[in-house]
Amino acid sequence: MADGLEIAVRARALIGEGPTWDPETERLIWVDILSSRVHLLDTSTGRRTILATMQHVGAAKPRAAGGFVVNLRDGIGLYDAEGAFRWLRRETVPERRGNDAAVGPDGTLWAGTMRYDERQGGGTLSRVHPDGTAVTVVPDATVSNGLGWSPDGRQMYYIDTPTRRVDVFGVTADGGVRDRRTLVDVSDVPGVPDGLTVDADGCVWVAFFDGHAVRRYTPEGKPDRAVEVPVSRPTACAFGGPGLRDLFITTASDGTDPAAEPLAGSVLVLPDAGQGLPQPAFAG
Repeated sequence: MADGLEIAVRARALIGEGPTWDPETERLIWVDILSSRVHLLDTSTGRRTILATMQHVGAAKPRAAGGFVVNLRDGIGLYDAEGAFRWLRRETVPERRGNDAAVGPDGTLWAGTMRYDERQGGGTLSRVHPDGTAVTVVPDATVSNGLGWSPDGRQMYYIDTPTRRVDVFGVTADGGVRDRRTLVDVSDVPGVPDGLTVDADGCVWVAFFDGHAVRRYTPEGKPDRAVEVPVSRPTACAFGGPGLRDLFITTASDGTDPAAEPLAGSVLVLPDAGQGLPQPAFAG
């Protein structure tokens, strides 16, 4: 494949999303939202494990206590290391589901939601504490998506997909955010911005759904690299593998032609793409 891309997992995920490297187990975690599945990949052996969730799952992240925190249709749930489930925060809103999520430097979970019909302003971004209390940070998101923090933890990057922007917040002393502004407007780029990750240089890598590419932007918002992928719908990206040097890219097959895009829904990897940052585990 072009750009040195390889296939990490050949699959037909409907909406593969949220790749996350778990340094404790040295496994890649990712989800298939509409299939209600959390996937675990041991990259050293190729062994895969699949956890079926009770609802559509927007994201799964490691917990400091072992197991996973999951952003489900009806709220935030916890799986322990043995696979037992309990709700941390249940908040059922008709026609709404959890979407992308990320763990902040302080161990809180930043969880996004969206309506199934993607109605404008129907989603949110909330900061969920280990005890289950939550603060709504963005009350009127539409498709709350990519999240990441600068290497020094002083800025948070955020994508609400239909805005076709990557926004940046200043991080406050207590780990909250303020002063939202636009880092880069990507209206002139094919596709729409979806998930993101931040590398050790402070650059932001953005997957462009319907755009056939992952693009890298400097901390000043300047484009400086594009990785073309052999599928139209890359969804998100994350660094993992030995030394956090490999860029894993999840993709979606929903709405694609299997004959034209046989790799849609697979997880792709770009070896030695750059230097990633360690991702914290959820403190709950």
